[in-house]
Amino acid sequence: MTEAIIHHTKLNDITNWGIRAAIGVIFITTGAGKFGLGFVNMLENMGLPVEMQIPIALAELISGILLISGILTRISASLIAIIMLGAIFYVKQASNLMGNGGYALDLVILAGTLIIITAGPGRVSLAHIIKKLPRYLH
Repeated sequence: MTEAIIHHTKLNDITNWGIRAAIGVIFITTGAGKFGLGFVNMLENMGLPVEMQIPIALAELISGILLISGILTRISASLIAIIMLGAIFYVKQASNLMGNGGYALDLVILAGTLIIITAGPGRVSLAHIIKKLPRYLH
C-alpha cells in the first residue's frame, strides 16, 4: 500500500502561509471596495437585493483578515469558496475561461481555498501559537 506523507518543513509552512496571505489580501481589498455605490449598482443590475451588499462585503473582508491571521481558516476558506462559486456560476455564468468576463482567476482562488480547507492553517498561524484553541477553530 502506498502512502502520501507530507513532511512538515519550514518551506511547507511558508508556502501555506503564502497561499493564505495572498488570498487574504485579495479579499481584504475587494471586500473593502464593495462598501461603495459601484457594488450596489452591480447588485441591482444582476437582480439581487441591494441589502446583500453589507453581508457580502463583510464576508470577504473578515474572511481575508482571518485567513492572514490563521484563526478560523477552514471556515473562512469555506466562505470564500462559496463566494467564488457564486462568482463563477452566477456573476460570470461560467461562459468562458479566458478573456473578457473569464473566470480563470476565480478558479485559481477557488483551488487555493480548497487547499486551505484541506491543509488547515499550518504552523505559521495564530491558531498554532495559541495552543488552547480547539481543533475545529483552526
